[in-house]
Amino acid sequence: MATQTFHFTNGSSHLSLSPDHVLPQDQRPNLTQTPLLSSIPVIDLTEQPSASVVDKVSKACEEYGFFQIINHGVPRELCDGMLAVVAAFFELPPEEKAPFLATTDRTQQVRLFNYYVKGDGENKVSMWSECFGHLWHPLGQTLHLLPENPPRYREIIAEYAREIGVLMKRLLRLISQGLGLQQDCLERKIGDSPMCRAQGNYYPPCPNPELTLGLNVHTDMSALTIVRQSEGVTGLQVIKDGHWVAVEPIPDAFVVNVGDQIQVLSNGRYKSVHHRAVTNETRKRVSMATFYTPGKDTVIGPIRDLIDEQHPPLYREYYFSEFLEECFKQEGARRMVTDIFELKA
Repeated sequence: MATQTFHFTNGSSHLSLSPDHVLPQDQRPNLTQTPLLSSIPVIDLTEQPSASVVDKVSKACEEYGFFQIINHGVPRELCDGMLAVVAAFFELPPEEKAPFLATTDRTQQVRLFNYYVKGDGENKVSMWSECFGHLWHPLGQTLHLLPENPPRYREIIAEYAREIGVLMKRLLRLISQGLGLQQDCLERKIGDSPMCRAQGNYYPPCPNPELTLGLNVHTDMSALTIVRQSEGVTGLQVIKDGHWVAVEPIPDAFVVNVGDQIQVLSNGRYKSVHHRAVTNETRKRVSMATFYTPGKDTVIGPIRDLIDEQHPPLYREYYFSEFLEECFKQEGARRMVTDIFELKA
C-alpha cells in the first residue's frame, strides 16, 4: 500500500500538523543540532572466538546501552515480511483498525494507541506515530485476537516470534556472561513467566518534523528490547555523553537495548539509556520492538554476585508490579522510574 493511504485512527490529519501534535518549545527535537553517529557498536554474532562477542556485548551495554547485531540467524525475508504486514495493518482504513483502539483497561491484550506527552497546563500532545501492541510469547492464548487483515498477519507474526524467542535467549546469555555470571543467570532472575510484548510503530511523513516527535524521550521498562526497523530511514536517536545522536539503520540488523530491569539487576553496570524517535518529511518509517520483561510478581534487585564492599547495592529490591505502578504515575513525562528505587547514600 502507498504511504498516502495512512490515516490516524484517532481522527488526526496526517497531512497537517494540528496543535495537538505540536510540542512546547523546550521539548522540540532541534534536529539541526543532532549529529549522525556511526559508532554505536555493531556486533557480528558469528565472530570467533565467542569470548570476543561476549566482550563486545559487555562493553556496548556499559558504554552505550545500545548496539546493533548482524549475522543473527533470523531470516531476512521473514523480517521484511513482518515489517510489510505491520505497515499494511497501519495503512488499513481507520474503521478497520478502530476495533483495536486502546481503552482505559490496562490489561487489554491487543491495543492500538498513541503516546503523548504532557504539554502546558493540562494539555496532552500526541506523538506523530501510531502504535500497535500485543503479546509475542506465549502467542497461542492471544493469536485469535490479532488482526485477520492483513491476511498473513497472524502467520508471519507467529513465525517471527519463534525466531525472536531464540535470539532473545541468546542475547540474555551473552549479557549474563559479560557480567561474569552463569549464562542462564539473567533468564532465571527475570523469571519463568516473563511478559513478552511486541509493539509495532508507524511514523508517517510529517509536515514539520522540528515541531514534534515520533516517540517521546524514554527508557524501556523491560529487561531487554530487540528492534527491527525500516532500512534507509533514520529515526532512532539515543543520548550519548549528554548529546542526542542519530543511529543509522544497518541493512539486515537488529537494534538491541538494555532496559531498566537489567540496569537494576546489573547494579548499574549496564545502562538503560534515554532514547526517542524523530520524524521526517518525505518517508514513512516502520519498526517492531519486542520486549522481554519480568512478570508482575517477580522480585527484581541487584544480583548478589555483583555486590561487594567496592560495589554496594545501588537499588532496593521491588516487585515488578511496583515498578509498573510508578511507570503509570509518570505516564506522559520523561520517565525516571529507576530513580524511585535507588538506595540513597
